[in-house]
Parts: sequence; structure tokens; C-alpha cells
Amino acid sequence: MTSTEHTLAGILPCQSIELLIANGAITTDTPFDADQVQPASLDLRLSDQAWRVRASFLPGQRKVEDRIADVSMHAIDLSGGYVLEKGCVYIARLQERLSLPKGLIARANPKSSTGRVDVFVRLLTDRGGSFDDVDEGYDGPLYLEIAPQTFSILVRPGTRLNQLRLKAGEPPKLETRSVGVDLTGSDGGIVGFRGRRHAGVVDLDNIDGHDPKDFWEPQILRRGELLLDPGEFYILASSDDVEIPVDQAAEMTPIDPSVGEFRVHYAGFFDPGFGTDEAHGAGSKGVLEVRTHDTPFLLEHGQIVARLVYEPLTERPTRLYGEGGSHYQRQGLKLSKHFRPWG
Repeated sequence: MTSTEHTLAGILPCQSIELLIANGAITTDTPFDADQVQPASLDLRLSDQAWRVRASFLPGQRKVEDRIADVSMHAIDLSGGYVLEKGCVYIARLQERLSLPKGLIARANPKSSTGRVDVFVRLLTDRGGSFDDVDEGYDGPLYLEIAPQTFSILVRPGTRLNQLRLKAGEPPKLETRSVGVDLTGSDGGIVGFRGRRHAGVVDLDNIDGHDPKDFWEPQILRRGELLLDPGEFYILASSDDVEIPVDQAAEMTPIDPSVGEFRVHYAGFFDPGFGTDEAHGAGSKGVLEVRTHDTPFLLEHGQIVARLVYEPLTERPTRLYGEGGSHYQRQGLKLSKHFRPWG
């Protein structure tokens, strides 16, 4: 089977992504990193080129850089490292470029570590009509809108903020599962963490390099409820374990407004093998990134806050989530990999 021939509708596994790279459908400014291809997704990397912009936008019928010329405040060279300030909006060109063959589309999502530090990111393509979706046959560069919300962040060329999932045809939705929130306080009475508003800079390439107490406030249950304050960002955990079969992948869908006035989970991709015995991940929770809207909201244990949608892969991946090491396999309530353990 060639890179353009997929007899089954589904998400492409790692070996198919690697075949696309070998055939030139995915290219990059610098050589690919050895761990850049995940079991069912491809990490995307920042280039050295970025812009501070005064507003978010969709390109419509124009190229991204043509639209940037209308809204750019100044160009930024990321090559020496650069702090992206919270409350500001940036556009960065990514190192990877696509030339999608017929029958393939792509969808992007923030990496889990990006969502856990409250950085809102969305993929842009030339003449793209929506964020994060790449049309069949797209041939062109990729860009990333970056909007830090709670913490300012230090980035540089090669920093990975989002990931790309490639799909053949229209994969069926195999199952949709409701996700409840865990407020039992089994982790020393702590049920979650709230981001500190006036913390320092998070270096997104410094793993285990930050003291969590400088950035987070632990949340303790009161009267069996957790009050979410407007405009604040919380890290919580799912009440049930999450398991992704080895021949499937899943995406956490945005919260239904009828469930509550808050947004759950910026980072939506779960790779095959997450939480499975086979990948030594049994007992893994889903970590929920929660941002409240305009009104305070009371959460109770087990309350449904999100949904997981499962889709098939075109074939079983040659490696599973967590093989070779993972920061989040067998996780409970866990901050991003940038922070040392709480305690």
C-alpha cells in the first residue's frame, strides 16, 4: 500500500505518518526529531519566525502571511528564545509543511503539556476556512496562533506546542463516553490546582524545572463542592480511568454549554494504548484543563464535564502510547511535565 492508498477510513498510525514523511508529503525546515512521530499523531515545532498581532483571524481566501501584514504589530525572531506574554496573541510559522495526497485530511490539537499551562493554540493554513482543520490536498506552510492565558511562556525554535492527526476518509465514531470530574480528594485532600495570576515565566523546554508552588494554588473541597471562580484556570482529574484501545484513538470534545458555563480540556488527543494494560498504563486518569466563563460555578464529584469520542485507526500502530517513556501514562491529578511533583 502506498502513502496515498488507504482502504479503510480511520486515523493514520505512526508507520503511515513515517511513510508520508519518506514520500515527501510532510517536510520540515530541519531534520525531524527522533520522537516527533507519536503512535497516531505528529508533533509540530516552532520555527524562528513569529509575529505579535493585534487580533486573531482566519485567512479566508488569502495566505496567512498576507493577513499577518494587516494585523502585525511587529516581527519576532525566536532563534535566541523569546518570552510570549500572557494576554497577548502571536502567530508563529511552524517548521513542518504539508503536501497532502488525495484522500487524506488533517486535524490539529494542542499538546497536553500546552493545555496544562493554559496556552491556547490553533493551527492556521493558507486560505483555511477554520482553525485546526487541514483540507484534503492542502499544499503549503503551517502556522500557529499562540495566546498564553495564565502564564507567560519562554519558547524557541523546536518548541512543540501542538500536534497533527492525519485521517483517511471519514472515520466512524465508534463510541462516545461521558467524563466526570474527581473531587474525592484522594491525593492528600487536594482535588485540583488553580493557576496563580502573577507567577513567573514557564520555560516550555525545561522539564521538571519549575517549583509548582510558585505557579499553582492547591484546591481543597468544601462541603462536597468546588467553586470555580470566573476567569480562573484549574487543573482537575477525571473520576474514572481512561483507556484507549490499541487500534483506536480518541479526542476530548469541547464542553456542551448545557452542561456548564466553563470550558474543559484544551488538549484533545489521546493516543492508542493510553491507560491500557498492554502499554503498562492501567489506572490512568484524564487530566482536565478547566477555564470558567463569566459566572461562578459549583462542581460536584462525578459531574459530567466532557466527552471522549473514539475513532478507529487504519491499522494497529507499531508502537503504543508510553512506550519508551511518557510523562502522563498512569497519571492521576498531575500538572504538566514542566513542574516538579507537588509536595
